[in-house]
Amino acid sequence: MHEINYRFKFSAAHFLRDYEGICRNTHGHNWEVIVTLEGEELTSNGMLIDFYEVERVVKPVRDDLDHAFLNEIPPFTEISPTSENLAKWIFDRIRPQIESDRVRLRQISVREYEDSLVTYRPS
Repeated sequence: MHEINYRFKFSAAHFLRDYEGICRNTHGHNWEVIVTLEGEELTSNGMLIDFYEVERVVKPVRDDLDHAFLNEIPPFTEISPTSENLAKWIFDRIRPQIESDRVRLRQISVREYEDSLVTYRPS
């Protein structure tokens, strides 16, 4: 099994709904997202997937998130834009564009602070 990771970053603000701590106030982060893909079969030139193809798929997502107020982006107009919810939203958004008969989207990890990381991986 081969696994590749592609990382992208964006800056965005949010606040957490139904939360009693300081994060109920609007604040920002420099977010980091790690896209993990896996597969067994490589292309004839020895790649699981070209990193440029991964970039092409994630760029619209990054563009929508960068310098945005996450609470104004559906579904975060209704649910809290936590790292957990953001990871699943990104997963669901890029999965249809990136998966093939050879490549599977394994997981999405989201880091909003240097020392904390959330991972969404479907069961």
